Formats: sequence, structure tokens, C-alpha cells
Amino acid sequence: QVELVESGGGLVQAGGSLRLSCAASGRTSSMYAVAWFRQAPGKEREYVGEITWSGDRTYYHDSVKGRFTISRDNAKNTVYLQMSSLKPEDTAVYYCAARKDSRKFAHDYWGQGTQVTVSS
Repeated sequence: QVELVESGGGLVQAGGSLRLSCAASGRTSSMYAVAWFRQAPGKEREYVGEITWSGDRTYYHDSVKGRFTISRDNAKNTVYLQMSSLKPEDTAVYYCAARKDSRKFAHDYWGQGTQVTVSS
């Protein structure tokens, strides 16, 4: 079992930056990758990007490329989502999720989410 806990959300002005954290505990050795998703009110959940647990590869949705960066701290078992040049449309609840299988895009563990609000 793996537990994921997000933190770092808050209110920021457009153009600002924010860093989210996703702390993993438990059987982290079973994880293949950790992804970030977001869900805005009235909208479907959207994939933001992910990093392999080994940290050697990252992927991003086109909407955040060049603005968001995903990284990992091995010693802390924590994945970060550094968000810059934030826009009001980035407002959402952000979730981290981990998957065990490299062949399937299905996530086995989810965090509780953290709210990010970008004011114009």
C-alpha cells in the first residue's frame, strides 16, 4: 500500500508561481511513476504530467509545457510540481497519483488533492 499526501496549494495572482508537493510513504518501491492531475469545477479531471519513480523521465500535457516542471527528491520520497506563469485557467484541485504498471495508464493510489486558485 502507498499513501500520497499533497501540500502547497493556495491563492496566487496570475503570472505568479507555486510549488506543490506530493509526499509518498509505504511501499514506494512498487511505484512506476507519479502523475499530477487537476480538476476544475464543472470539468473533467485533466492529466498535467508525470515523472517516473526513478526520475529519469518526465511528461507534460501541452497546456502546461514550458510553465510547469515536475521533479523528485529521492531522499524525501517526494514529487514536486513547480508551476510558473500561472493563469486563471490553472485554477483547480490538483491531485497526485501513482501507478505500478508501466504498461497501463491506470493509477493505483491517489492523494486527497490540494486547491490552487489563480486570481486575475
